[in-house]
Parts: sequence; C-alpha cells; structure tokens
Amino acid sequence: MALWATSCSSSEKLFLASSAATRRRMGSRRRDLVHVGMTDQAETETISIAYKEGDRERPKWADETPFSRLVEALISFKPFYSLLKLGARQVLISTAERNNIPWREMTKEILESDVYKELNTIQNTSLQYPDYYLSPFHAYVEGNLSWLAAAEAEVATMSMTRRAIPYAPSNEEATQEMRGNWVQAIKQHHMKHSGNVTIQNIVDIGCSVGVSTRFLADEFPSAKVTGLDLSPYFLSVAQYKEKKRPPRKNPIRWIHAAGENTGLPSKSFDLVSFSYVFHECPERAIIALVNEAFRLLRPGGTLAITDQAPKSKILQELSPALFTLMKSTEPFLNEYYLTDLEERLREAGFVNMKTLLTDPRHMTMTATVPHQHV
Repeated sequence: MALWATSCSSSEKLFLASSAATRRRMGSRRRDLVHVGMTDQAETETISIAYKEGDRERPKWADETPFSRLVEALISFKPFYSLLKLGARQVLISTAERNNIPWREMTKEILESDVYKELNTIQNTSLQYPDYYLSPFHAYVEGNLSWLAAAEAEVATMSMTRRAIPYAPSNEEATQEMRGNWVQAIKQHHMKHSGNVTIQNIVDIGCSVGVSTRFLADEFPSAKVTGLDLSPYFLSVAQYKEKKRPPRKNPIRWIHAAGENTGLPSKSFDLVSFSYVFHECPERAIIALVNEAFRLLRPGGTLAITDQAPKSKILQELSPALFTLMKSTEPFLNEYYLTDLEERLREAGFVNMKTLLTDPRHMTMTATVPHQHV
C-alpha cells in the first residue's frame, strides 16, 4: 500500500466505464486532467482521458544523485528517521480527517472486534518470511506484521486515495475513479489480447486487507477470486470484513503465502493482480513475483500491476519535504523507481505490455502470457 502514491503515444490514455456518476465527475474542469474524447465500443461506452505526465522517466529524487544520497543518509540517522515516521503518519491521518474519513473510529472498531479469532484459520505457521518483508514499512516498527498495521490498512488506503484524487466530490467517488480506472484498464487489455479467454480465476497477490480483492470480486462476480498475502494479520482483517458482507456466489479464498512462491498450481489463473505491492519490494523480489505470475497464468492470461507512477507529473514535482517523508516509510522505493518493469516482464516471457496513468499519481501496467506458452 502506498502512502502516496508508461505511456500511450504522447498522451496517457485510460478507459473509464461510463455512468451517470462518471459523467458528473468529468463535468468539472481539473488541473491534472486533459479530456480527450468519448468512444463507443460494442456493449461498453467508454470515456478516454489523459492524466499529466512529467518530463522525465522518473522523479529526480529517485535517481542516484548526490541529493538523493543525502536524503538516504538523513533517513538512516535513527533520531531523524523517528521524526520522519511520525511526520509521514501524521500526513495520512490529517488527510483522512480533512476528508471526513473516520481514521480512529475505523481502527478502534477492528481492534475491539473478534478479528483475532480469524488468525488461527488463516496463519501458515511454517511460512518463512523473506528478509525484506521484515522491514519497518509505513512507520510501523513491525512493518506489516502487526494488528495495528492491519487495523489501519483500509483507512490508510482511503487517505491515500484522497491524496491521489483530491478533486473528487466525495470519498466514494475518489475510490470509484481510482479503482474503476484500474479495473477498466484490465478489462480493456484482456478483451484485446486474451483471445476471448474468459476471466474465471483471479489471484490478487499482496492483497493486504482485501480492498482490491473485494473490488475484483465485485467486478468479476462469476470468477473464483483468491486473495494472497504474507501478513496473517492483514488476511485476518480481510476475512473478518468479508464475513460481514452478504454471501457471494463464489466466496473469496484467503491464503497466507509468499507471492514469490505461492504453492498454487501452474496455469490455473486468467488474471494475476498486484495492487500497490511492487514499491514495497527490492528488485530481486519484483523479478521473483513477476516470474511466479507468469507460471500461474494460463496462455492468454493477463497480468495487472498498479502502483506509483514514475512518470506522474505530481510525483515528479513533490517537494523535498514530502518525498523525504515518503521515502522514510518505504525502504525499497528507490529500487522500485529504478527498476525497468516492462523489461522485467519481457524477460519473464510476457508480451503486449501496456502502461497507463490511471489516476494522477498511479499507473496500471498490463501484459499477456503468449497463447503458445507451453
């Protein structure tokens, strides 16, 4: 999950499912959008818009420059790092409070619930955690392996969404724009490149507390959806919250496993999704995750990665204070920005790579397993 969070010709295009709510959102002019036009396609009416890209392949603050190294040195100084963690956390909480997101109430509701009972049904006690996963992500000393991180994950995601889409009239519409654009990019790619393969089996790797997993299950109600994560605490919250919803025709399956070695059968999925996962990984883990995704997908299957966008104009123009705060809570952020994701996908065997800015701060990259894959 990002605390904040490559292109189609000269302007970045994405496709949004058109609806009355979408038209209302698009009615007002935005400083960070360029309206391109409307396209009719078979049964789906779509709106094509473009978010603004910066002038570089990635932000200057992510390059190997003297200034970047100075920031890294400051972050490594423990007293200063402690202050930065508090500052980064406060940015999220203040954003939530300004936008009527009940941070404290939602966190308290989880921590005072029966969520703890889910742990025994979820946790794989023999699982060996990768070394990078034991890092202190997101201002939590225990990283993702704590109840507090799990209890705050969804509300932090809501706050991150509002930071990405501050112009939205409501929290719900901000979420719909961010998640809706992401899902529509997946649908458009799969429709174009799958060879009419229906999405029947989905695995959401690095699913956290299941926000993205539930969205996929809602958008593909006939599919069997699996949410997989390394944190049994996150998965406990995901399973607890899913039990509070009306039963689905196809219940979501939750698995405690490493994304690099899921233990799931080869060629058993039509869609593998990573939502806001790669920026929390060193490059070696990204390569392993991509290779595992290739193994899991059937021929014609789709890989979807959504994460921070190196070409985002907003991210490229972050103030030194903000990007220093961001880097203090994301220990592998520089590695992510310096990784050529499309090349890593190509090396794994993927084809038809496409990258779209699906909101002002985030991109969605899609790719296909070749149909002749054996």
